[in-house]
Amino acid sequence: MTFVVGEDCINCKHTDCVEVCPVDCFYEGPNFLVIHPDECIDCALCEPECPIDAIFSEDELPADQEQFLALNAELADIWPNITEKKPEMPDAEAWSGKPDKLALLER
Repeated sequence: MTFVVGEDCINCKHTDCVEVCPVDCFYEGPNFLVIHPDECIDCALCEPECPIDAIFSEDELPADQEQFLALNAELADIWPNITEKKPEMPDAEAWSGKPDKLALLER
């Protein structure tokens, strides 16, 4: 099992989760983070660190976000690894909780 970064991370990209990951399984795109499913050890340290609750265990992924499991795997193979906390995106507060952000994902 793995943890999955969901839709709410798009245009927010808080990196508190990255800082606590013992295996450095986060990867960074222009406006989104993903977790590499083959590297995640299911330790659950990242989930409570996300200030916008955008990280889910695979078995608790909301039905309307199931596509994010495959999306995390796909993008983790092409994006660079991130291992240190960085500032969130400038308008993160304004984007938090907004629905239908998948179309805004920058690859």
